[in-house]
Amino acid sequence: MIRKCKLLLFLTNLFLSCFIFSAQATERPRVNEVLLPFKKQLQKALVSGMNEGVVEAISACKTEAPEIAKSLSKSGTYIGRTSHRLRNLDNASPVWVEPILNAYLTNDTDREPRDVLLPGGRTGYVEPIIVQPLCTACHGEAITSEVTTRINELYPEDRAIGFKVGDLRGVFWVELPVEK
Repeated sequence: MIRKCKLLLFLTNLFLSCFIFSAQATERPRVNEVLLPFKKQLQKALVSGMNEGVVEAISACKTEAPEIAKSLSKSGTYIGRTSHRLRNLDNASPVWVEPILNAYLTNDTDREPRDVLLPGGRTGYVEPIIVQPLCTACHGEAITSEVTTRINELYPEDRAIGFKVGDLRGVFWVELPVEK
């Protein structure tokens, strides 16, 4: 069984490596057009929530983050966040992101963003999200009871706690249409 799992992981990584192209990919400017605003708007929502308290930051993530992703996903461009330990089940990864996320998990020294050629000439991009000290208030090992209560109210199937600073929290992903 272990041999089969190792073989499957090896084949997945081999398959994935056939589709990953240079980190200096020509699509990076297009990726940055949507990813940078996404990150900035998420950060603004989080900081605004944190100014009201950690519990409010959780609520901001619940309501504002999906709306931000939706507003930037247009004209065949899609953007989102996902994780191996989801808080919001609506953030499950697209199929093409899963092998990259798994590669980050199996090699914690490789945190380079990845560009991927997708079927139909589309382009995918994945960038790791690393746990920062501020993240531990909602995702760490020692969360207050007030925060735990709010997380359980909003996310009854939460799996996004117990992280330490420097851990892989998840990834940002962007899917771009064929450039015309």
